[in-house]
Amino acid sequence: MWAVFALLSAVFAALTSILAKVGIDGVNSNLATAIRTVVVVIMAWGMVFLTHTQTGIADISKKSWMFLILSGLATGASWLCYYRALQIGEASKVVPIDKLSVVITLVLAFIFLHEQFTMKSLFGCLLIGAGTLMMVL
Repeated sequence: MWAVFALLSAVFAALTSILAKVGIDGVNSNLATAIRTVVVVIMAWGMVFLTHTQTGIADISKKSWMFLILSGLATGASWLCYYRALQIGEASKVVPIDKLSVVITLVLAFIFLHEQFTMKSLFGCLLIGAGTLMMVL
């Protein structure tokens, strides 16, 4: 089931890029990010209340709070940079570079989470890197 959600995530991420590129025309990239963020916040809290999971807030550990906040800050920084890049660059070039996050995630998962970095992972990273270069040059 995780693969279905991962695939849907990719589809929605693709739609995000195209819709944002059209919507950001003539709008400050920081303002556009803020508008997008408000929509995401409303949608996320709507799901929390729809699924009645709001009572779990009290059970979240301090460590989880810290890392969720740091993750949120990283997301915010990513979105601000992404929207600025999308505003001044072509979507067909910005998006492949943004997807280098896959390579960076694999490396960071190996370093910090001690996940396996196999020959298959290395080959995949090289292909993603090469594909990105081909698309942006």
